[in-house]
Amino acid sequence: MLSTNRLPQHVLVVDDSELQRQFIAELCRAMGIADIQQAVNGFDALAQVKAKPQIEAIILDLEMPGMDGVQVLHELARLEQAPPVVLASAREHVLLNVVENMGKSLGLRLLGVLQKPIVHDHLLASLGRFSVTPLSSRASEHWTPGPALTEQEVFRALRAKEFVAYFQPKVRLADGSLKGVEALVRWEHPEHGLLTPGHFIELVEGSRYMSELTLQMLDMALRQCRKWHAAGLPISFSLNLSARSLADSRLADAIIERVAVSGIAPQHVILEITESAIMTDLGTTLGTLARLRLKGFGLSVDDYGTGFSCMLQLSRVPCTELKVDRAFVHGASHNRHLRILLESALDIASKLNLEVVAEGVETLEDWLLLRDLGCGEVQGYFVGKPMPGDALLPWWRDNQQRMQDLGPMDGVLQVLAGGLPGS
Repeated sequence: MLSTNRLPQHVLVVDDSELQRQFIAELCRAMGIADIQQAVNGFDALAQVKAKPQIEAIILDLEMPGMDGVQVLHELARLEQAPPVVLASAREHVLLNVVENMGKSLGLRLLGVLQKPIVHDHLLASLGRFSVTPLSSRASEHWTPGPALTEQEVFRALRAKEFVAYFQPKVRLADGSLKGVEALVRWEHPEHGLLTPGHFIELVEGSRYMSELTLQMLDMALRQCRKWHAAGLPISFSLNLSARSLADSRLADAIIERVAVSGIAPQHVILEITESAIMTDLGTTLGTLARLRLKGFGLSVDDYGTGFSCMLQLSRVPCTELKVDRAFVHGASHNRHLRILLESALDIASKLNLEVVAEGVETLEDWLLLRDLGCGEVQGYFVGKPMPGDALLPWWRDNQQRMQDLGPMDGVLQVLAGGLPGS
């Protein structure tokens, strides 16, 4: 068992086969689950979910007469609060993968997708995710509803230095050492409090102030980097470059100049770019990247795997690192298709002699899979949340031993035996 997470104690098993229902119910009883309800079809399942709000999780068969599992998922999505679901079916992996993606797109929380006959350990691992905080409830870097902001406020915020840098740790899987951080922008708004990029980054990218914000972030990261190096922590930092910034032919000069006077070697600065950024004003962008690489800066292809022509971009960009998108990481430990895609990305990186950072590592299962597949570095909530620069050293003092224990297998077993502390 890879987790000490709490299992749901009120479970609904939905299957038109009495034999299958009884078998799954026995597996649940063996796990110590107290209350196991059964439903003979989709209609029965929905009626019970509506009548019994105490139901914490559903184990749902896909192939059922009358209302199949796909229809049940659609109906669950219409409920105000649907319990998380474990899907079960004897059908092929491709079909299960399609249904899993459909369920997630509907906003449902899927704990696992299992092929029949269900194995005890696989069901236990799926139900063990019940108490893990779902990604949707965590601080997100993506769009979220928020205050209406204007370009004029962006201009004022840049003058008033309201944008601040937070840093998320990146750890080496082999030995748990701290290799670097990613610099992430926050806006300390005088009226709305601390805002994450989802509230404002599109506004800034669409304005004429994106390069100025990038350079402010660079300055803040360089100042923090000097402090970390002086404290005996010679780590690197990565910084995102937007499409608008890359299309600014003067940006490379400004970055090179500021790093040169900072005392930080360019090798400690990694600039992250996305495929969409590469495709904007291709000639200028490639020229900017080439100049930065000539000066010794690291270049990372961010969100690798999410673009249709991402492999083609690897032949165009003088990159030193691939950053595998969280969509291929979280859940790959129990999803065969995601694991294959993840393995392919790692294989490509290895053959191209590129470093690899995997984003979105949320659980011990994610960590162990990536370590076993030979991934180099990881970042995510399992490692540490984004934090102010001055909080990094105290965080590392508190978490260094935990990270190092998770490197070798005997260390993992020791951590599990003692319980896994939070980051």
